[in-house]
Amino acid sequence: MSRKLVRPREGRMLAGVCAGLARRFGMSAGLIRLLFLLSLLLPGTQVIVYLALWIIMPNEDRHLVTGH
Repeated sequence: MSRKLVRPREGRMLAGVCAGLARRFGMSAGLIRLLFLLSLLLPGTQVIVYLALWIIMPNEDRHLVTGH
């Protein structure tokens, strides 16, 4: 399994940012999503950071998913 910071093609809810972060750091995607949602209750730039990661994080290569 790749430990690179990429947005996976499978297991996405929106853009795959939370799923990619979870995979990179060996955590549950559900936990990362929950932490993100809870962080929205606090003042800050969470949405801007999410959008920036959506733009910056590349999609997972198609050949990594199929194994070819």
